[in-house]
Amino acid sequence: MTTYLITGVNRGIGAALMAGATARGHTVIGTTRDGRYGTVPLIFDDPARIAAQLADIPPVDVLINNAGVIGPEAEHQTPLDMDWYGFAHTLSVNTLAPLAEAQAVLPRLRESRAPRIVNVSSQMAWMRYRKPTQIAYRASKSTLNKVMQGLATSLEPDGILVVLVDPGWVRTDMGGMDADEDPDDVAAGFLDISAGLTLAETGKFFRFTGEEREF
Repeated sequence: MTTYLITGVNRGIGAALMAGATARGHTVIGTTRDGRYGTVPLIFDDPARIAAQLADIPPVDVLINNAGVIGPEAEHQTPLDMDWYGFAHTLSVNTLAPLAEAQAVLPRLRESRAPRIVNVSSQMAWMRYRKPTQIAYRASKSTLNKVMQGLATSLEPDGILVVLVDPGWVRTDMGGMDADEDPDDVAAGFLDISAGLTLAETGKFFRFTGEEREF
């Protein structure tokens, strides 16, 4: 049995991950902003406070960094019209907070025989996309990729695996109901990837279906 720590389990991919892992017989520690439904209260807005919020977390095997925000209103999230506060907040929540959480949980991961950190990235992080829309969100996920790639290199000698996974366009509050992918299918893919990871795959970027993809 594996113990998962999954952020943002109140809806969307996070809720599907929690349900899927529980159905497979695993133990799940979920986080939400307000600690509802017996979850751990965790606010991502201030990365410097994350370690204190997770001080009482028990040992875990897998950390899934799922919680995130889409960023400012679309019309104020372009290179020519940017909500600067919203951009900074998006980077804080989507990029800095996952790294802060990984650092906070490291002592607990080191107690596991198969420690892994799985990050929810995005196809919008792909550097070959030249679209000027939702730049704050795209930049936050591209930067998350680079940060976690570096973390993977740093933790490789310790056998702690770190990967990034693209969930695709998912039918959630963020993705909308016209999106291609079902949250339960995406969650199943994430869980399969986390269960089958090898040291040779640390630092890589995958589609939720298991194929490696370009950064």
